[in-house]
Amino acid sequence: MESKIKKIEKAFEYLLWNSRFVVLFAVISSALTSLIMFYMATVDAFYMITHFVGYASPELQAEARIAFRGETITHAVEIVDGYLLGTVLLIFALGLYELFISRIDIAERSETASNVLIIHSLDSLKTRLAKVILMILIVRFFESAIGLKFETALDLLYLAGGIGLIGLALYLTHDSEKPAPGNNH
Repeated sequence: MESKIKKIEKAFEYLLWNSRFVVLFAVISSALTSLIMFYMATVDAFYMITHFVGYASPELQAEARIAFRGETITHAVEIVDGYLLGTVLLIFALGLYELFISRIDIAERSETASNVLIIHSLDSLKTRLAKVILMILIVRFFESAIGLKFETALDLLYLAGGIGLIGLALYLTHDSEKPAPGNNH
């Protein structure tokens, strides 16, 4: 009777352990979505560059040139945003794979592999994703700030406050990377 219970327990543990492979759906989907974001951002960059040739035209009026410059800056920020989102998805895919399926041996051996792409714990995955998401939010803030019309001094104060909060967030995320006092690792 006890050996039958052990067999059932072993079978259950085997199924439970192998259920982690369901994460492969998220890994593959995130990696593919990352590639799509990189492709879209690259296509946007290509078209922005091809349209930029018209900026040097002597027939372009000063007001049109200023509007064109504003649109170009907005498009460039959107392109950066697309690349950052693609990066988040790629880090997420690699992190899930390393945490649930297997370590990526080639990344461990590679001298060119960034530590950003080598993930050994859920906390390190969350930290890396949070930093890239913070960068996306900063880009979005910049994109919104470009389009603002400053009508009062309070509008400028709000912008300065937003910039100050961004600086604080960057300082705090950078400060979290420093080793604790007395910790020489």
